[in-house]
Amino acid sequence: MAWTKYQLFLAGLMLTTGSINTLSAKWADMFSAPGCNGTPDHAFSHPFVQAVGMFLGELSCLVVFHILLCHDRCKPEPTMDPGQSFNPLLFLPPALCDMLGTSIMYIALNMTSASSFQMLRGAVIIFTGLLSVAFLGRRLQPSQWIGILVTILGLVVVGLADFLSGHGNDSHKLSEVITGFFGFVILSLLLIPMFYIHVGSFADNPRQVLEDALDAFCQIGHKPLILLALLGNTVSIAFFNFAGISVTKEISATTRMVLDSLRTVVIWVMSLALGWEVFHGLQILGFIILLLGTALYNGLHKPLMAKLPCCPGEQRAEEEEAPERERLLGEGKAANES
Repeated sequence: MAWTKYQLFLAGLMLTTGSINTLSAKWADMFSAPGCNGTPDHAFSHPFVQAVGMFLGELSCLVVFHILLCHDRCKPEPTMDPGQSFNPLLFLPPALCDMLGTSIMYIALNMTSASSFQMLRGAVIIFTGLLSVAFLGRRLQPSQWIGILVTILGLVVVGLADFLSGHGNDSHKLSEVITGFFGFVILSLLLIPMFYIHVGSFADNPRQVLEDALDAFCQIGHKPLILLALLGNTVSIAFFNFAGISVTKEISATTRMVLDSLRTVVIWVMSLALGWEVFHGLQILGFIILLLGTALYNGLHKPLMAKLPCCPGEQRAEEEEAPERERLLGEGKAANES
């Protein structure tokens, strides 16, 4: 079935804003500017400040949602469904995990190229699969185990390409928007103790503390283009989250995965065009292997295999997986109660 214009718009918005998100964050890392108290030019290395900006972008989605909800309630016949009520604190544990992961992610982006960073994010499949087995009791299919192994191989190839290109030596000397709220508030408060935690050569700021937010603001004051890069990161993540959720709802989760993979290609091509990195053939090989692992894990091979007369078990495996998916999502329980 052909996509509608709205679906095409969502796919293009997700691909564009997702690419801008990584590129703008890397652009900010490439600036150098004087800091506070007359410190000389130094690189803008403030991953935790960037993480706060990202959570601010996610939080803006929640603000827009409540504005639209209030506007809808003023109508004679409201049409928006606010969804079921729940305790927002349920999202605090995943928000803390997201906050830690996002902060480490921006530290990693400062150490490597934008394209390698985007490819290495494919490691999420490995941990998602293993943790779902350990904590949710999920049974992974053989193709998913193979996908995890292939993904590990792809990560090794990408890491090797990054090492050979020299990037590894550059430095060092609705649930999403709710986690955005917790992440923004908590991480903003954590910037205060981070200002006093001395970490020595691990940090790139002049005071060698875990995060010097004041130094970041001083650098922004000396070079306003840094603010433009940070705003690009904040605004793009807001639209990317909206587009990603909408693509999953309007099209499919598989389409979202494919678009996320295409985002890696766009980031790689743009980085080469801007001269931020040099071409390395191993990156292409690593990306292809990662794409294959992701496809196997997400079952993109099943429609093709189901059409082959030699593979009748694929359709049966899909049918066996359905009750498990219902159990994990709580759909089976809701059906029994009704």
